[in-house]
Amino acid sequence: MHVEFITPDALIESEGAIAALVFSKRERSEHAQRLDAVSGGALTRAIAADRFTGDKGQVLSVLPPGDLKAARVVLVGVGDAAGLDSGAIEVAAATAYNGVKDSGIGELVLALDSDPAMAASAAFGARLAAYRFAKYRTKLEDEKKPSVTLVKVVANDVTAARVAYMELSALADAIEFSRDLVSEPPNVLFPGEFAGRVRDLERLGLEVEVLGETEMAALGMGSLLCVGQGSARESHLVVMRWNGAAALDSPVAFVGKGVCFDSGGLSIKPAPGMEDMKWDMGGAAAVAGLMHALAGRKAKVNAVAVLGLVENMPDGRAVRPGDVVTSMSGQTIEVINTDAEGRLVLADALWYCQDHFKPRAMIDLATLTGAIVVALGSDYAGLFSNDDTLSGALLSAGVDERELLWRQPLPAAYDKQIDSMIADMKNIGGKGGGSITAALFLQRFVAGVPWAHIDIASTAWRSPSIDPTVPEGASGFGVRLLNRLVADLYEA
Repeated sequence: MHVEFITPDALIESEGAIAALVFSKRERSEHAQRLDAVSGGALTRAIAADRFTGDKGQVLSVLPPGDLKAARVVLVGVGDAAGLDSGAIEVAAATAYNGVKDSGIGELVLALDSDPAMAASAAFGARLAAYRFAKYRTKLEDEKKPSVTLVKVVANDVTAARVAYMELSALADAIEFSRDLVSEPPNVLFPGEFAGRVRDLERLGLEVEVLGETEMAALGMGSLLCVGQGSARESHLVVMRWNGAAALDSPVAFVGKGVCFDSGGLSIKPAPGMEDMKWDMGGAAAVAGLMHALAGRKAKVNAVAVLGLVENMPDGRAVRPGDVVTSMSGQTIEVINTDAEGRLVLADALWYCQDHFKPRAMIDLATLTGAIVVALGSDYAGLFSNDDTLSGALLSAGVDERELLWRQPLPAAYDKQIDSMIADMKNIGGKGGGSITAALFLQRFVAGVPWAHIDIASTAWRSPSIDPTVPEGASGFGVRLLNRLVADLYEA
């Protein structure tokens, strides 16, 4: 999909679909009023004949008569005019796109708000809504393919809008990259292929290093390596670095769980739904997407990312329930359940990250527990942190970017649940509080650095999705959130 910015004078000449805003109580925006005047009051009559009031999320499609050349006018309700911000514009643009994407119309004009920054947000929202992963569809009928190939966005200063859109376009590229990774089937995206795609990002200026099993064994990463023992695919640790600030500035660090397929290992999962476990690498995909975004917009920060990439499969070499492994930290772990593998991967990735890079803060993302879905549903990710400042900044960024978090406790009393009789710890706790005991397990591999763990098992895949900017499927959750965190809290 191509994006262009046009002046308000060019609006009336469009022969495609035109989208405009209507506020609560049928209050029409400036562009809606202009379109109504040119169409001889057709929009006013259409609104009066419908239950459309301009409330948030409402859509009214009108076939305009009069002097308008447009094939259709799409009125998008956004509620109270006082609440119109960049996020509302994004959602309105995505709603408009979704309203015409299958119509056969090739051009959509977004006449939402002429301010350059708001116009850029409109283009961003349409871009996110237009994401599709259809590369393996060989017999998709034309009428099922999105018809909109060109989006024109009205702005009173086209040059300023283009400049404002540059950073958002880089962010959209990164979100699409993350969504693609999560959407790929596991026979295509195994650890080596994931690492290769990340290495391709060196073209953006990122430094990428890939460690194999020999290097990880030399580092003592018995916890991470045990997860991939049963797979024919080699495990990898990928290190990404973006150096956008002074060389002496400590980096902010991000760690991602990248289980490219999770069968559960010998503690094998039930067959129904196991196909969804291709997206158990959603944390690593989000972290890779974040680094893509930072490099794409040339962020003024030093950042490092560590991705633990494995495949959890059962065979004669697979780690067994009851095995004891030694982590890079020297702590020993009794493996009680091989389907609690993500925390084993993160244990070594976290330790490696803080040991090698001495970060000023460390945030990990992981599709870690089904328990977080039970606790929070599908609209919030779980946040666990040892630092109130970092936690507050993440919660604020989540609201700003519509990637919502809910902070969970880290009670010391629960920590006793993961004590083992024969090792330093075991990899699962009791029946209750599964997300909490998983986070407490990770905390044992954090040595004093401000740290946050975000469990995105509830948000990495949306089916259905309630956000028009997030099509059903891979969400890319975390890319926007962490990009905003960096901009707000760490960027020079």
